[in-house]
Amino acid sequence: MQRKAYVTGIAALLAALLAGCTSGSGGDGPTDNANPGDAGTATVAAQPGKYRTLPEPCGVIDHDTLDSLLPGIKQLADPEQRDRAYQGDATLTYNTDRKVGCHWKVESADATDRLAVDFERVVSYDNAVSDDDQAQKLFEEKETAADLPEPTSATPATPASSAGTATPTPTATASDDASPSATETSPDATPTDLQPRVLSDLGDEAYLDDQLGSSGSTAGPRTVTVVFRTSNVVVTIEYEEQPTATGTVPDSKEMQDRARDLASQLDDALGS
Repeated sequence: MQRKAYVTGIAALLAALLAGCTSGSGGDGPTDNANPGDAGTATVAAQPGKYRTLPEPCGVIDHDTLDSLLPGIKQLADPEQRDRAYQGDATLTYNTDRKVGCHWKVESADATDRLAVDFERVVSYDNAVSDDDQAQKLFEEKETAADLPEPTSATPATPASSAGTATPTPTATASDDASPSATETSPDATPTDLQPRVLSDLGDEAYLDDQLGSSGSTAGPRTVTVVFRTSNVVVTIEYEEQPTATGTVPDSKEMQDRARDLASQLDDALGS
C-alpha cells in the first residue's frame, strides 16, 4: 500500500510540472522575434492614380476642332471620304487600358496637315511609388529629351540713384556701332513668347515644343508638340504642317494656338 501511494504521488508531481511548462510556452506570450512596438502597424501602399481607363482617342476630338487643325477636311467633296477623314486611324496598341492613340493626315490646297494624339495611363508596380509619381517621372523624361531652351526674361530697368542723380548713359563706341547684333534682329528669330517652353496653365505640368524644318533649317514642315500630365495620365499631341508652296513657312502662333486649344479640350475630357 505504501509503494502504491508513493508512485501515485510521483505521477501527480510530474503532471503538475508538465502543465506548468505547457502554459508558459503558449501562443499568448511574445516570441523571441516579436517586437511589441510594431504591434498593429502595417506598410501603407502608395496611392493609386486617379484614372483607371482612357478615352477613345479617335472620338474624343469634335469635328469643329478637327476642321480648325485640318482645314483640308472641309475641302473634301465626297461625304464618305470626309467621314473617314474625321474618324482618323487608331494607333496600334496591345493594351488599350494603358496606351491608346489616333492620327490624322489631310491634304488641302495650301498644305498637308498631320495630327497625332496619344494617351498613356501610368501604373506603378512599386508599392513605395504612387502612380502619379511614376507618371511624373515619365513626363520629366519626355521634357528632358525635348531639350527646351532656358526661359528668358526682359532686362530690368536700372533703378534711380538714391541721391537723386541720374545714372550716366554709356557712350557708344565704334565697336558697338559696328556690331550688327546690337541693332538688328534675324527675320527668322522666334519671338520669346513662342519659343519652346513650360506651360503653367495646363494639367499638373506641361510643356510645348516648336520645331521648324529639320536639322535647324528654316524650310520644311513645322511641328508643334504639346505634352501634359494630369494625375497618372500623360497626353502627347503632335501637330505638323507642310506647306504646298516652296518657301512658305507655317505660322508658329497659329499652330501653337490650335495645339494648345486641343490640349485644353483633352484635359477637360479627362475630367481633371
